[in-house]
Amino acid sequence: MSNYFVSSLLVIVLCGVAALPCLSQTVPKTSTADASAAAERDIDLAAKGQCTEALPLLKRTTARLTDKQVKYRVVMATVKCAMSLSQEETAVQALFLLRREFPHDPEVLYISTHYLSEMGNRAAQELAATAPNSYQAHELEAEAFESQGEWAEAAAEYQKILKQNPNVLGIHFRLGRVALSSGESEANTEEAKKEFEQELKIDPTNAAAEFSLGEIFRRAGQWDDAIAHFSTAAKLDSGFAESFLALGMSLVSAQRFAEAVSPLEKYVKIVPGDPAGHYQLAIAYDRTGHKEAAAREMQLQREAAAKAPGGDIPH
Repeated sequence: MSNYFVSSLLVIVLCGVAALPCLSQTVPKTSTADASAAAERDIDLAAKGQCTEALPLLKRTTARLTDKQVKYRVVMATVKCAMSLSQEETAVQALFLLRREFPHDPEVLYISTHYLSEMGNRAAQELAATAPNSYQAHELEAEAFESQGEWAEAAAEYQKILKQNPNVLGIHFRLGRVALSSGESEANTEEAKKEFEQELKIDPTNAAAEFSLGEIFRRAGQWDDAIAHFSTAAKLDSGFAESFLALGMSLVSAQRFAEAVSPLEKYVKIVPGDPAGHYQLAIAYDRTGHKEAAAREMQLQREAAAKAPGGDIPH
């Protein structure tokens, strides 16, 4: 199971939680002592493995509890029983409740990772069993190979997808990424460039493909081409912070300092803790005669670097 798939599943599952029935539904009032006593009985049933009986009781008990620690244990038991009975919607509701009411709790974070990963594995197994020849099955397999650094195998799976459907979005982009990951060589770079360009023919709105082409040109010192692609990426996705930094860096390298100010200002607003953004903006300000602003950005760069030691400053 690739981290990419598990991460994607986490986003999909949590975004869907709002549409699910809430665990904490309206129930008759009861005393705190009675609710806690009932909770202990329900938790005990769950601990003995009697989840078929315990789960509906745990769900009802949750809404009655005011003691946070007891509620914590009840919802934990709910998650474990729901997963053991393959009631994934209930498990997700309970996980979401834990994440909301007990943020940053290490055990909550641990079981969230564990059970969402398990859900991902179950979904992957179902996909392989029910639609083994689908492009989605090949894509999942390719992502798994990518996560293991098996680039040739990943590329082969992506090629199978294109044989089935040449216009599936994102596949040429993935092939370009695999080509770059396979090793630094002129052949790999040219192959990646070809794949990114092909992706943009299919999907002209793919900001990541535009950015990746910009990076190829930036590393080659071809500033005008790099600037054009980074500019397009930034226009396609205004939240793509890296595109603003890369655009600003390329403009600085091309000595187009006045033009570099705007994208770099946008970048430091989005990512104020990155020393690189402040460093590049300081250069742009300095070369355009804004000495005080440059000094301020250098101070912010030093402060950011102190909070994140070891960070490289791009030149």
